[in-house]
Amino acid sequence: MATHAQQVTTVDILPQEDPACLVFPYAKTWPRAKNPSAMTQTTDHNQILFDRAKRVIPGGVNSPVRAFKAVGGTPRFVQHAQGAYFWDANDQRYIDYIGSWGPMILGHGHPAVVRAVQEAVLEGFSFGAPTEREVQLAEEILRLMPSMDMVRLVSSGTEAAMSAIRLARGATGRSKLIKFEGCYHGHADALLVKAGSGLATFGNATSAGVPPEVVQHTLVLEYNNVAQLEEAFTLYGKELACLMIEPIAGNMNFVRASIPFMKRCRELCTQYGALLVFDEVMNGFRVALGGAQSVYARHLPGFEPDMTVMGKVIGGGMPLAAFGAKRAVMELLAPLGAVYQAGTLSGNPVATACGLATLREISKPGFFEDLSRKTRSLVDGLKAAAAAEGVPFSADSEGGMFGFFLLPELPQNYPQVMKSDGKRFNHLFHGLLERGVYIAPALYEAGFVSAAHTEEDIAATVAAAREVFKSM
Repeated sequence: MATHAQQVTTVDILPQEDPACLVFPYAKTWPRAKNPSAMTQTTDHNQILFDRAKRVIPGGVNSPVRAFKAVGGTPRFVQHAQGAYFWDANDQRYIDYIGSWGPMILGHGHPAVVRAVQEAVLEGFSFGAPTEREVQLAEEILRLMPSMDMVRLVSSGTEAAMSAIRLARGATGRSKLIKFEGCYHGHADALLVKAGSGLATFGNATSAGVPPEVVQHTLVLEYNNVAQLEEAFTLYGKELACLMIEPIAGNMNFVRASIPFMKRCRELCTQYGALLVFDEVMNGFRVALGGAQSVYARHLPGFEPDMTVMGKVIGGGMPLAAFGAKRAVMELLAPLGAVYQAGTLSGNPVATACGLATLREISKPGFFEDLSRKTRSLVDGLKAAAAAEGVPFSADSEGGMFGFFLLPELPQNYPQVMKSDGKRFNHLFHGLLERGVYIAPALYEAGFVSAAHTEEDIAATVAAAREVFKSM
């Protein structure tokens, strides 16, 4: 077997004359397997790493879905990535459709983003003091999402959602909140909840370690169920601080809130004085330049949420998130108001450099039109391939986000999503994986296309899927 050095070539990431390369010479090149479609090793280095990891990390992973528990098999340990691809511990290349679960909208290692990060690193990793770039990033976010007057930068989507709920409670003086089954807003205690036995029963904790009294104020409703929504507001409207929703849910695969449902969410929140909180951690700057709220505003003139939670794309792959609202609400936060929130790494100078460079790239004319076209091409190709082999299949997309179901029609809520055939999905997942295509290792996760994906990548993906469909 050839040595590693004999197997790989190199790919330039930055121009040779770039001064950052003098400090970070390793940033100029990444190894790339000459034969990306077939594993040449007789030893599975992914399994070796997984066995090591399980001895020192619970389950061998630092976030549960990475463990492949839902689909079986051995997780792929990523060694490096570039463009639309990553390479695992066996130097096998995969077309990447998770993109770090959404942030890598430009693809991996975009030169402008890499350069911005390298320059920021030279200035310092972290200061615990404000920087100009925090202001620039906040200004850029507010320019692109005018529903907000101010934002607060934090480090994760969980932190942003948790803080937004605290702020909503502080602004309204109320305790109760509504969330929807199948929507994920991070792992804060009050949000790890499933529906009770009826509207008179508030949610039950879905994780050990969450006391019942912590979730007693969380009401979990069915997504896209207008009648249930109206009943909940009739019963509890005057006690509700906020309604939090993923406008396009990405954690029960890809499910849109219908226009009538979203319209009623807005009307009822306004009527009862609750804040409508859009969780755009996944949607924001991924489904459209103005986020999902701009998609709904096309159909509902004047539509906007009261508060927005963001993450993923605004950090460009670095740990960065944010939440924002109108000035009167945001000025209730410390140090101006009595609602406390703080973070040592909030507004980290390297993360803000990464996020700012990413937002500037995706703001260029035609970016989202091209990204949407690519994503729609993938979805249409998959639907055609499934239809040709007689496999029940439905799919949808918006911007660079997509989802599919092994069902004849698109589901509208979590119970309908649960009807999807898990065994058939696992067969599809592993069939694609064997053919060099990496989709989410779970039935209930959306997928993501980047600007780096080519027509050839999409064609190869559709061809691989059709081969798997034939065996189904």
